[in-house]
Amino acid sequence: MTIQWFPGHMAKARREISEKLKFVDIIFEVVDARLPISSRNPMLDKLLQQKPRLVLINKSDLADAKQTKLWEQYFVKQGAFTLAINAHENKCVKEIISKAKEALKAKIERDKNRGLKPRAIRAIVIGIPNVGKSTLMNRLVGKKIAQTGNKPGVTKGQQWLKSGKDLELLDTPGILWPRFENQEIGRKLALTGAIKDQLLHLDDIAIYGLAFFARYYPTEVMRRYGLTKEDLTLPGPELLILITKKLGYGEEFDRGSERVIYDIRQGRLGTYTLDRADEMSVEDGQA
Repeated sequence: MTIQWFPGHMAKARREISEKLKFVDIIFEVVDARLPISSRNPMLDKLLQQKPRLVLINKSDLADAKQTKLWEQYFVKQGAFTLAINAHENKCVKEIISKAKEALKAKIERDKNRGLKPRAIRAIVIGIPNVGKSTLMNRLVGKKIAQTGNKPGVTKGQQWLKSGKDLELLDTPGILWPRFENQEIGRKLALTGAIKDQLLHLDDIAIYGLAFFARYYPTEVMRRYGLTKEDLTLPGPELLILITKKLGYGEEFDRGSERVIYDIRQGRLGTYTLDRADEMSVEDGQA
């Protein structure tokens, strides 16, 4: 499965981000808590390396809490300030502003000593599609300013926005790299909906998801579909066939695939984390 997706507005956004970095104090990088590494864009490290960074591990309510804690520790070791959040909760606003002030403490003190008048922190928000960036923007600003949805690429254009008196935000479209050389990353992104469903073989994604849950969260998948431990030892296609029939779809395996993917995305199999922090490869930086 080779996935390619790089709309023209993505390339434009990358150029505009590079041009506007000089106007901001800090970068808010939003990642999906279910795949904190796979939902990052590798080009961003080179693009943003000179600026303080706050990694916002969003959708933490959908992720394995133990794994999220490990990922917070990982990003801190990488030199980034880190905060696990749920953008649907109001409390994240104060937490983000507080953490941003912590990250910029030295700059704020330096400006104060120079006699400069205090001003709002200026930040740029970065994230690949469907990590919840637009939802976060709406939460920070306190009104619906960014179109949201479950289709990747829905947010387009760039604009400056005020979040109270302490924060000014530059909203930008998410950036997704042009090609997935690592197909494992592609499957993870597909399973969480970060890639358009029209580009995928849904049965491949469903089988991948079932294999993952059978390995890491077997109790949840057995409970959801009425399976036994023996059922989980079946080859992927046979397991999908069994579940499709248990769901009452007969031979309609596409419907079975869609249902499994939907259940996983909606958290009906419980919280989960696809990128495993405790299996992190130091050599290649992949989970």
